[in-house]
Amino acid sequence: MGCWFLSQKKFLIVLLAVMELLQVVSGSTNSGDIEALKEFMRGFESSSVTPGSCLSSWDFAYDPCDASFSDHFTCGFRCDATVAGYSRVTEISLDRAGYTGYLSFLSLPYLETLDVADNRLAGAIPISIGNLTSLRRLTLSNNFFSGEIPSSIAALPALEELYLDNNLLQGEIPADLGQLQSLKRLELQGNGLSGEFLDLGSLQNLLFLDASNNLLSGALPTNLPSSLVVLSMRNNSFEGGIPSNLRRLTFLQVVDLSHNKLSGAIAPFLFEHPSLEQLTLSYNSFISLEVPASYGLKSQLIAIDIGYNKLQGLLPAFVAVMPRLSALSLGNNQFTGMIPSQYALKTVLPGPGTAPFMRLLLSGNYLFGPIPSPLMGMKSGSATVSLVDNCLLRCPQEFFFCQGGQQKSSSACRRFSPVIPLQ
Repeated sequence: MGCWFLSQKKFLIVLLAVMELLQVVSGSTNSGDIEALKEFMRGFESSSVTPGSCLSSWDFAYDPCDASFSDHFTCGFRCDATVAGYSRVTEISLDRAGYTGYLSFLSLPYLETLDVADNRLAGAIPISIGNLTSLRRLTLSNNFFSGEIPSSIAALPALEELYLDNNLLQGEIPADLGQLQSLKRLELQGNGLSGEFLDLGSLQNLLFLDASNNLLSGALPTNLPSSLVVLSMRNNSFEGGIPSNLRRLTFLQVVDLSHNKLSGAIAPFLFEHPSLEQLTLSYNSFISLEVPASYGLKSQLIAIDIGYNKLQGLLPAFVAVMPRLSALSLGNNQFTGMIPSQYALKTVLPGPGTAPFMRLLLSGNYLFGPIPSPLMGMKSGSATVSLVDNCLLRCPQEFFFCQGGQQKSSSACRRFSPVIPLQ
């Protein structure tokens, strides 16, 4: 009798295990996730769900996570989690099919990725986005989302990548976004966001920040995370100078602050930063730059663009000894004096261990005197050089670096400075 009871007990245990296994293999989707998927799909206009698109394969007469070998639910989502024997939706990544409509969904507690980029979705980003508490990647780029960024996004503790770029978002950036401790990438560019930028100093995992092409104003943020590698805030209305705390961002490689209203002196630490490789400060109102203590010998910069400012005085000689610098744009400023011979030598005959100038743009200034002789032997295609719109003694069109424009008139040059000799 005892043996029979044990045999029956073992049979029941095995039967339950088999049933659970069959349930997992069958991929039976959690009912709450199914309702959330239905709600999500109801937000899309049926006319935009074209044959062959991912959403055209979503047929709720079938189990979503149990359609691996059928013509239904062929793409657009994944079910990589199994909880209590039920499959859970972990990813929604739609194709770029031109879907129209709006975002609408209930709770998907195991969703890690939501990607609807490059479509035509509109309306507000729903506050319920904060219910997706497992979300690691949120990509809403290149749509027509409008309204303000919901502060409920700050309720996503696992969020690592946030892409809200190229939409119609307005208003101030919620200060609560500074609570996203796991955030590594933040892209807000191409919207109508306004006001001052938020404090992100506590986001010590943030690597990439782009808030370009907005309506942001005030001073540049002075408290940025030390982990930052790329900082882009071009085409806004930031004023004042460059904050000194950038020198403490020892992993920083790219800075683009062009097309703002920045002014004053360009700080010398930028030219001897331990990791900075690309510096773009064009289209501002800087009036001077200061020589770094190391005279540029410690610089890691590869490209500098500080054209279209109000920089005055002589061309900075120290940039010619920067070992890695190969692209320099100083055009459309108010530099005067003669072109330093070091510029020509770095372009034509750089010293050992020194990168040559492959791009040297000096047009639109008040440079005078003869063209340095090493440049005269250069052939078109060997480097990109422009010397037009200056006060040079002679810059004939047969030289490629004199093509595309004339030199300023003698009267314009003398009006700027009476010490400039007549051409």
